[in-house]
Amino acid sequence: MIRKIPSLLVVIGVLTSLTACDRKPDCEDNNCTKFTVVHTNDNHGRFWHNKAGEYGMAARYTVIDGIRKEVAANGGYTLVLSGGDINTGVPESDLQNAIPDFIGMNMIGYDAMAVGNHEFDNPLSVLAEQAELATFPMLAANIYDRETNERYFEPYKVFKVGDIDIAVVGLTTNDTPKLTNPLHTESLIFTDPTTEMKKLLKEINTNESVDLVFAATHMGHYQNGEFGSNAPGDVTMARALEEGQLDAIIGGHSQNPVCMAGRNSEYDKTFTAGDSCRPDKQNGTWIMQAHEWGRYVGRADFEYINGKLYLVDYRLIPINLKRMAFGKKLAWPVGEHVERNAEVEKALLPYQQKGSEQLDVIIGKLDGLLEGDRKIVRSQQTNLGRLIAKVHSEKVRADFGIMNSGGVRASIRAGDVAYRDVLTVQPFSNTIGLAEMSGEKLIKYLSKVATNTRTSGAYAQFYGVDMTVKCRDQDVEIHSINGQPFDISATYQFSIPSFSAAGGDNYPKINILEAGYVDAIELYEYIKKKKNIQIEDYNPKNEVKFTQSKSSLGCSIY
Repeated sequence: MIRKIPSLLVVIGVLTSLTACDRKPDCEDNNCTKFTVVHTNDNHGRFWHNKAGEYGMAARYTVIDGIRKEVAANGGYTLVLSGGDINTGVPESDLQNAIPDFIGMNMIGYDAMAVGNHEFDNPLSVLAEQAELATFPMLAANIYDRETNERYFEPYKVFKVGDIDIAVVGLTTNDTPKLTNPLHTESLIFTDPTTEMKKLLKEINTNESVDLVFAATHMGHYQNGEFGSNAPGDVTMARALEEGQLDAIIGGHSQNPVCMAGRNSEYDKTFTAGDSCRPDKQNGTWIMQAHEWGRYVGRADFEYINGKLYLVDYRLIPINLKRMAFGKKLAWPVGEHVERNAEVEKALLPYQQKGSEQLDVIIGKLDGLLEGDRKIVRSQQTNLGRLIAKVHSEKVRADFGIMNSGGVRASIRAGDVAYRDVLTVQPFSNTIGLAEMSGEKLIKYLSKVATNTRTSGAYAQFYGVDMTVKCRDQDVEIHSINGQPFDISATYQFSIPSFSAAGGDNYPKINILEAGYVDAIELYEYIKKKKNIQIEDYNPKNEVKFTQSKSSLGCSIY
């Protein structure tokens, strides 16, 4: 790749990682460009703060605007990047096609964003409207129009940052067709991001003269490159390139706070929000990601001295958080309180109010009760539990579905149903995962899941599987799946909440494809499309039979 100053070597210049032999020279006016990359990812509709006052674009504006002014006062420059997935996650945003989110990003002054898989949750016509609204480019080098074989989005953008030029390449997970409505992606081709990156480096070499190459990606950061059932992510790509070709990756998709422990490729689950931490570094490439929802604003301070890039400091700045990453609860806010910018809040308030009003719009009608009462749904198979498992499995095109009863928080009564009713059932914004197992492994897995104790949140609701559960033996006999006789040598796919797949409610931890669909939104969409729900269609019909237990409804403690 042609660069204005050849031989780029990324050297750690932050915290204890800085050794004597790596020590950076002083930043002088004639040899140094100082710049800061500010980044967020996986916004998922969180343009407004939540009930606890966390995150929201008005507070995000305050932080980013403050960084810009501070950096400029010290003679530096700022780039603001997003790792994508602006869409899907909060009803007030979803009902308005994320228009308020893009308005907020415009006001904040984003320079570019990677296209995320959830940008395809809506028809391409909606995505086109969002791209027209955005005052910054949506970047994706590996998405092609199937008919013309031309790239559907801009592949990269070159930014003038003081005396240097930085090419920012956009890349999107090639799992996208599996993770969204196939009707929205059937006219597109998603190529392998790593292959595309190698191709694009040659294009930049031919057409541009740049000092640095960054990537804004929506591919996921997986510890030590162990991506499981997901498509390969940022770590795999960085390792596949020649060292020095790619200087940094600003990522999204896996929704991790990428602060690493020591020199290991493991997350530092004890990092202090707002303090310096170390992003991942693979094959000379810095890899960064700022969790999700705008909970944090990532800040990377760089100095480019004599043709070398130095990371001076990196931190994840909390936005009025009451709970840190990895589910750590706190008795007090994380970091300093951030005031919400009045102009941004004023601009977004009408959208919040309009979205809230739409939550009361009737979306369907029930001819009876969908049972989700805590005492009942945790003790027996119910029509609401089966309905949710059905919705999940059909959304990810699985053979059957599993739903933990702890994720069902209320019933839906007969009569008119509004979105707000759905949110009382599934208030946690959990996402749907897709798992795959051989018949042999599936027996072992279901033997654990199906024998979870009655009355606990771990008690599982099932759809699409006919089996006998032997509670005392902790074993299952599977008769059929999706209406077909069970074959121990076959491979099966099933839906499961990501909470359960990660070990929640003491479920076995398993690798899943992170489909990213939000449970309440999918239940809402199902009822809205169906319009009239007849509860008899979802009532249990003894597909799951419990034996060797005090109760025929589930496994009891002896």
